[in-house]
Amino acid sequence: MKFPELLVQAIGRSEIPLRFEPGAEEAVAAPITELLRAWLQSHAPDSPGSEADKARGALVQELLAELDGSREVPG
Repeated sequence: MKFPELLVQAIGRSEIPLRFEPGAEEAVAAPITELLRAWLQSHAPDSPGSEADKARGALVQELLAELDGSREVPG
């Protein structure tokens, strides 16, 4: 399953009063996704010099791909 779908489903199960409005889940998910994107990007190394930095950079890229839905969430 893709992260955007998981997020929208979680929002749909919440007690948000607007959840019955068309597009409400996506409207709530957008700022959450942007916050998560900024948080992940802040953990990306500026210039991956060491093996640890390269691994961290690769992980951040994988998580960003899951966040935007271009990669399936494992499991």
